[in-house]
Amino acid sequence: MSGVHQTISRLRELRLTSMAEAYSVQLQQPKLHQLSFDDRFGLLVEHEASERDSKKLKRLVRSAGFPESASLEDADYRASRDIDKGFIASLASCEWIRQQLNLIVLGATGSERHGLHVPSVLRLADSVLPATFFRASDLYQEIAVASHDGSLPKLKAGLIKPSLLIIDDFGLSEISSQAAQVLLDVVDRRMRTGSLLITSQFPTDQWHGFFPDPTLADAILDRVVHQAHRITLKGESMRKLQAKRKMPPRDHVAGTMSVTSA
Repeated sequence: MSGVHQTISRLRELRLTSMAEAYSVQLQQPKLHQLSFDDRFGLLVEHEASERDSKKLKRLVRSAGFPESASLEDADYRASRDIDKGFIASLASCEWIRQQLNLIVLGATGSERHGLHVPSVLRLADSVLPATFFRASDLYQEIAVASHDGSLPKLKAGLIKPSLLIIDDFGLSEISSQAAQVLLDVVDRRMRTGSLLITSQFPTDQWHGFFPDPTLADAILDRVVHQAHRITLKGESMRKLQAKRKMPPRDHVAGTMSVTSA
């Protein structure tokens, strides 16, 4: 067995740890010994590749800065919520990103806004398309800091470069004139480089009032809203509904979802 141990050790030295583990498992399963060398070796390679893809996916999702993790299957597709599963699946394919379209997800806090955009980016990461996540309040703070320390060009480049830029909870924080100008620059450049995904508790017809300058508001919203798919989630917060399940049953109004495209 010294030769076997040496092989496993060498695999680990070569950073083929998943292959080494799979090889150890093969040795403990006599039925696999009936397979040809090519078949057994193929299983080892496939296991190593699968583990690397999984680690890469986790790394990309983590580097995108998401506050939580979810999967497409986590969304609530009960008939009473009227969610078009086929449409959500088509968004998760990320073709809209390749076409450089935008996506707006509207709904109250806890209404599954995050549960709808995270699956898309999980698929996005699986396609090795870079994504960056910012809460709107954090983004405005980053812009203010970068403007003072001279790193604004670097920040803007980081906002323009990814295939997908996600701005979460838009409308909850005040937008300064400086931040609005940066947003205009970024949005204008992203029309030729990638897509935006914006989540908000407020309908888009209220967004104009969030900006300090009506001219900047017109310019930004014209570039964002008119090229966007839109998902509107209505009804109670999903967190409230989950809490109700733990309490004695009582009547409540189920939420619905409507979908419109640009």
